[in-house]
Amino acid sequence: MRNELTDHIRAAAQKGELADGSPCRVIGTPEVERIAHEMRTGGRRVESAALKDNILPDRYLRNLKTFSIADQIALLESYVCVIGLGGLGGLVAETLARMGVGRLCLVDGDTFEFHNLNRQLLSLRETIDTSKADQAAHRVRQINTGIDVRSDATFLTTDNSDALLEQCDLVVDCLDNIPSRFILQTAARKTGIPMVSAAIAGLSGHITTIFPEDNGLENIYGSPDEMENTKGAETHLGCLATIVNLMASLECNEAVKVLTGKGGILKNKLLVVDLSDYTFETLHLT
Repeated sequence: MRNELTDHIRAAAQKGELADGSPCRVIGTPEVERIAHEMRTGGRRVESAALKDNILPDRYLRNLKTFSIADQIALLESYVCVIGLGGLGGLVAETLARMGVGRLCLVDGDTFEFHNLNRQLLSLRETIDTSKADQAAHRVRQINTGIDVRSDATFLTTDNSDALLEQCDLVVDCLDNIPSRFILQTAARKTGIPMVSAAIAGLSGHITTIFPEDNGLENIYGSPDEMENTKGAETHLGCLATIVNLMASLECNEAVKVLTGKGGILKNKLLVVDLSDYTFETLHLT
């Protein structure tokens, strides 16, 4: 089937060029969808096969040359879980889909409320009272039909956390409370995968990447058994769209760097951002 798929891709490929004018061979998104339908396979498999033959799916032309072809293949073959699909999570799910992460697991047991409208991308007048997980999956499929999407309209618990992360390569923490973050960190450690974690309050936020061997959240919040405030500063300061958008972008950037092995990640570091005075400070966690 591999040779047959490659033959179909080569037959559909056309001459194209990158943003800098460099010549390349390109396959259009409609052709990817047609071949996937005819071959009874997924679009991401068609795109991955095309890239391995140096044929560029047109939806990723502007990712290159910042990404290499190998980077784009790595993203297409990655499986990322996004936990929490509100302000951070809705933006993270959309951005990862646009960048070409091939498999997404989208998890949130909540529904949209009117107070979400100030910052949550997927929160619209017509989506009030609907499932955040279902809306996120629908949005991702509208953006990229080739992506494999699994949605789970459930809240993260100690009982389901391991199963949610099964076979994933990375998890993105977009939760709104500290106890749930510790549950997620425990599951990520058991599964042996990195966790990109961010939190926001008012006009400030912080982000870190935690690997299974790291101390992680304990270095930020202390022991979970000794915490008095489990909701964080968001309860007192609210959360504005500007910081939500920025921190979601930083989470996606960090996730992509981990998945492609680009280096320079926030392992054992905490990037703290305050938009009230445009302060960006990186703290070393020990």
